[in-house]
Amino acid sequence: MARLSTSDASFYQLENTATPLYVGSLSILRQPRGGLSYEKLLATVEQRLPKVPRYRQKVREVAMGLARPVWIDDRDFDITYHVRRSALPSPGSDEQLHELIGRLAARPMDKSRPLWEMYLVEGLAGNCLALYTKSHQSLINGMGAVEISHVVADRSRRPPPFVEDFWVPAREPGATRLLVGAVGDWAARPRAQLRAVGAGITMLATNSGQLIEVGGRMFGLARRLARGSAPSSPLNTTVSRNRRFTVARGRLDAYRAIRARYNCDVNDVVLAVIAGALRNWLLSRGAAAAPTETVRALAPLPVYVDETFGSAGRGRTTSQISQVVPFLVDLPVGEGNAVVRLSQIAHATESNPAATSLVDARTIATLSGFAPPTLHAMGIRVATGLSPRLFNLLITNAPGAQSQMYVAGAKLLESYAVPPLLNKQVLAIGVTSYNGMLYFGINADRDAMSDVDVLPGLLAESLDELLEAAQ
Repeated sequence: MARLSTSDASFYQLENTATPLYVGSLSILRQPRGGLSYEKLLATVEQRLPKVPRYRQKVREVAMGLARPVWIDDRDFDITYHVRRSALPSPGSDEQLHELIGRLAARPMDKSRPLWEMYLVEGLAGNCLALYTKSHQSLINGMGAVEISHVVADRSRRPPPFVEDFWVPAREPGATRLLVGAVGDWAARPRAQLRAVGAGITMLATNSGQLIEVGGRMFGLARRLARGSAPSSPLNTTVSRNRRFTVARGRLDAYRAIRARYNCDVNDVVLAVIAGALRNWLLSRGAAAAPTETVRALAPLPVYVDETFGSAGRGRTTSQISQVVPFLVDLPVGEGNAVVRLSQIAHATESNPAATSLVDARTIATLSGFAPPTLHAMGIRVATGLSPRLFNLLITNAPGAQSQMYVAGAKLLESYAVPPLLNKQVLAIGVTSYNGMLYFGINADRDAMSDVDVLPGLLAESLDELLEAAQ
């Protein structure tokens, strides 16, 4: 039994039916010659559960809210409840798959069980399968507690055998034991408990959109970075319970060519392409686009941390990512010149204090398993800890392996993040690089962005504009 951290407890308590705090991932798989059965996927996931122990635990709240909830083993854990089968009418189209993902992403999870689900979706055209996972944010707090999709992916079709797992769930604590533990925590560490309560209040206020006067470390950092609230935008309105999901893709070489031509970073190019697409989306809606108009994006960045002093700088290691920090960037959607948009974004990146400590994409690509789902989750945690008034939309960008990966012996063809929508934000974009491609997962509110299906085409047009200028 372990108590949820302050941030995990806040994520658990502050969500609502309109903005569930789930981290999603969609993988497109090629059917292996012998097929991928539900039973084989089930066995693969069960083998990997020791690497993600929280996935066999559930949250138990303490009476009267005297202390943060606790993680306890689920003595009735049933993997077949969490790993599920679904199917499209064959041959299923991309549009039908995306409609299904939008519905699954909005569906609430049962809080009396471990907070994750996985769906094997059969019936896709082209001899393909889809694997969709969603996990609650409280399950994933960094590279030490990763997302389930991270550990089920392999670098070979036939990975080495796993040691057989003999998991015996601990006895579930009674209400009296939980209450005594809470009282003991207050008696032993009263200041720590007061700080935890104060931090929880801060996060609750931040994410409910109320005026924030309670402070907090993350909010203080955001204030230094943002210089005030985000500009008014059609991207910020009431979020409904329903979603639309769509995807876009592009060759990584095209983004690298632009990076080399203009001496910037691939992430800068990605943001510039999104800025161009958002500009044309706003114009298609008849929105006025003054030359100085911007849309503020939160684009979290993975950084190394000095092990001695706990700050970005020298002494960093390349074995793991230390943390993800917020990066608030104003996308110049009013600027009509694509190269100028890229130049402005690249300058903002260079001016960021964390720029000298960014994790190299090659380091991320060498991490075991498939890191992007976990990196997206870390970025989403950063975003959830900030006031949505500080930015208009969330954009996460996670580099992945540039070689073929497999899931239960099936080729991993494509990988898309399915980021959650935050309070009064009707669009979120997750970008994943994998095996020479960039994959955009675009999640939107069904009512406020009924035209989200135009974004993939607008992203392609924006990229072409930069490619033409770079020739």
